[in-house]
Amino acid sequence: MKILLTGSTGQVGYELERSLQGIGEVVAVDRQRMDLADLDQVRDVIRAVRPGLIVNPAAYTAVDKAESEPQLAYRVNAEAPALMAQEAKALGAAMVHYSTDYVFDGNDPLPRVEGDATGPLNVYGASKLAGEQAIAAAGIPHLIFRTSWVYGMRGKNFLLTMLRLGRERDELRVVNDQHGAPTWSRTIADTTALVLAQAGAPDSAWWRQHGGIYHLSSQGQTTWYEFTRAILEMAAIDCRVLPIGSADYPVPARRPTHSVLSCAHLMTHCRLPHWQDALRLCLQS
Repeated sequence: MKILLTGSTGQVGYELERSLQGIGEVVAVDRQRMDLADLDQVRDVIRAVRPGLIVNPAAYTAVDKAESEPQLAYRVNAEAPALMAQEAKALGAAMVHYSTDYVFDGNDPLPRVEGDATGPLNVYGASKLAGEQAIAAAGIPHLIFRTSWVYGMRGKNFLLTMLRLGRERDELRVVNDQHGAPTWSRTIADTTALVLAQAGAPDSAWWRQHGGIYHLSSQGQTTWYEFTRAILEMAAIDCRVLPIGSADYPVPARRPTHSVLSCAHLMTHCRLPHWQDALRLCLQS
């Protein structure tokens, strides 16, 4: 099976290119070859490659900037996935897509399950939800993995920012009233590969029986403040961390207060690590 992988230089895409080896022939494209903001280019690449599976981790992820660039966020996060799904349907292909905990409003402290009502608080979350809906509406074999607080050892993310600031400063002030589960990009990639190994070809019964939305995040939960403390402690960086409220750190985009995802549905197919164990492995890597 030929697999078209988008966003191959991103946090998740980079890990997926490694994890998907053995699942099929991976054709990995970065933003230079396939920019999701250019819908004609997206269409042309898919028609040239003619994949049996499209794996799409590429996205517009600048949560705050999306508030001032809603059209671009929707083009990349909604219109491009919709086009991919239409092209996949014409090819008889399947699609794997990644979404976010930010499709929920975060008002309920209980972990969110896949069927819970959505209610994004910001443009980024709304654009990702629109992408989910477009893929489902296309009627193709698909998997949508909602994940949360993604980090890794490349690109721009919270982990690398805290490691840098912790070395540069004596004190950090970090939000302590937003709850979620930090998820290593390699966990996302390896879990995707495990599920796809079970799924088989797009016309298999597995896709008809098990396709749809799954929550994929590390187990347990924490806050950005506690996550920062764990990062600095595991990295042996001496920096004081002070807890603050969201109101003390105003940003353009509202974030959900409770952002924990229940992964019980996915864990009928595979296991997921605790966020502290994954963080330790990531830093060791």
